[in-house]
Amino acid sequence: MTDKEQFMKEAVNAALKGMNNNEGGPFGCVVVKDGKIVGRGNNKVTSTNDPTAHAEVTAIRDACKNLDSFQLDGCEIYTSCEPCPMCLGAIYWARPDKVYYGSNQVDAANIGFDDEFIYKEIPLPYSERSIPFEQLAREVALEPFQEWTKKMDKTEY
Repeated sequence: MTDKEQFMKEAVNAALKGMNNNEGGPFGCVVVKDGKIVGRGNNKVTSTNDPTAHAEVTAIRDACKNLDSFQLDGCEIYTSCEPCPMCLGAIYWARPDKVYYGSNQVDAANIGFDDEFIYKEIPLPYSERSIPFEQLAREVALEPFQEWTKKMDKTEY
């Protein structure tokens, strides 16, 4: 078994362990840097009542904490399943070098984890989405942005 396959097996093991402990769905993830696992995660949505506690998000949080960084430069992510749209966003914000995934969207949909509806919602006008979006008080909401542009001691990202 190659190193990459072994890391994928670790992601799968995280999925199985979390699922068997009734922490959440059958998804696992590891983050690797310099040939070592620096972050682990599994789906914990139902055990934490947190809809954002997907395997990739929990692994990214763990890796960032362990690396004392908000970005995953030089890292690779191994996830047991192709990331959902939320996790895809988290991955792009974390900026790893590469992502390896095991099963795919269709495999997940076949067992009841279908995120196709989210992909269909994204291009819709806000008023036509299944959860309507309406902009409100933009002038008030711009204040933090205006203050950010003036802040001299900010950490850019």
